[in-house]
Amino acid sequence: MPHFGLMDDGDSFEKPEGALLRARLHIRGGKRRLRQGKISAGIVTLFDALLFSLRWYAFSPEHRKMLGIQLEDALSDEKKVLGRLKSAGLSPPGFDYDEFNALVEKALEEDMSDYEYPGMLRDFEAFMTVLGVMPFDESELPPEDPATF
Repeated sequence: MPHFGLMDDGDSFEKPEGALLRARLHIRGGKRRLRQGKISAGIVTLFDALLFSLRWYAFSPEHRKMLGIQLEDALSDEKKVLGRLKSAGLSPPGFDYDEFNALVEKALEEDMSDYEYPGMLRDFEAFMTVLGVMPFDESELPPEDPATF
């Protein structure tokens, strides 16, 4: 994964700043993989970024209160968080989790090198912007080793 050796994996499960770092590292790595033609790997990497973006968002007590969810639910059930985000008007119209999840399932099963990803990436980035995960300054992230997958 794009965070290999760049962070403590435990932090991404236990600390909000760890979840945010992992999400951003995976956004950077997923986009690089897409540009390199590693479409399936890029899609799966962006899915991990989505999950940790939701985890980061849910770590905030004010976000949980606004969404009406408990921390335990927020950290274990991304569909519940996504549903509440949509109800609160915090999900851009172009991003559809079920469609993205189906795309991830397909990417796990087959090579998708012919898949035209710009529209999916645009919708994904719009959602990350609504959550506050993007934009970010890539120079503030640990340097990436382009040799990693």
